[in-house]
Amino acid sequence: MAHILNFGSINIDHVYQVEHFVQPGETLSSRAYSKGLGGKGLNQTVALQRAGASVAHVGHIAADDGWLNKELVALQLNMDCIQGVAEATGHAIIQVNQEGENCILLYAGANHQMTASEINQYLDDAQVEWVLLQNETNAIEDIIRMAHARGKKIIFNPAPCHAGLANLPLEYVHTLVVNEVEAMQLSAMSDVEQALEFLSKKCKNVVLTLGGDGVRYQGESGELRVDAQKVEVVDTTAAGDTFIGYYLASLSKGMTVKASLERASQAAALTVTRLGAVVAIPFAHEVD
Repeated sequence: MAHILNFGSINIDHVYQVEHFVQPGETLSSRAYSKGLGGKGLNQTVALQRAGASVAHVGHIAADDGWLNKELVALQLNMDCIQGVAEATGHAIIQVNQEGENCILLYAGANHQMTASEINQYLDDAQVEWVLLQNETNAIEDIIRMAHARGKKIIFNPAPCHAGLANLPLEYVHTLVVNEVEAMQLSAMSDVEQALEFLSKKCKNVVLTLGGDGVRYQGESGELRVDAQKVEVVDTTAAGDTFIGYYLASLSKGMTVKASLERASQAAALTVTRLGAVVAIPFAHEVD
């Protein structure tokens, strides 16, 4: 088994380039269309792998989805923990405007087929040290509790976020990775400084991503800030996922928190200069 387990989503992304996001009652022609791999979970697994980490993805796709299976094989992922189920593959409808911002509609599908038996099976492996989670699969609380009971270090990216996630046992989470909106949703506070302080008391380590303003960290290594690199933004779709994958990969290799933040920020900056999700995630030799 791998050093890192990512219990994550696998989606097919339908990406539309638009002048602006579609408004209620409006019919809008797109400037371009593409179909590709996506899902926060898969994006983060690909980023982990390309950053040099030993990672296995735990997830589900439709049993009859030959196109997706072929695409996953081409990525050379560890597919031992990816199962086919009798449910449609998850997918996303993504609008990307001229400023590179995105607007995403998700359908969970097969991503919500996680079972207690498979969670237990994979977590029982002693080689697994880290467990990565997002909020695009089911059984999040079960995975957190089971992983904690086995002494695994948990990194949680609560996206898509909602206030109800605050009821999860966040005290079991080693590192919480949030953006400003997610931080305020989880803390029920309207001020990001207060939100960061609140969450830092709940989790050992909090990483707060600030987009073009960089990233902040508060936790066992003190308080840190890393500025974002200034680049021409083309598409922000997988930037956060790239950051998380490179950050965890770097930590798992024994790098310091500050060095891990810097490496992850460099990888995310490269990602936003490219169009797409999985295809935009850089390889280690491009970052390092």
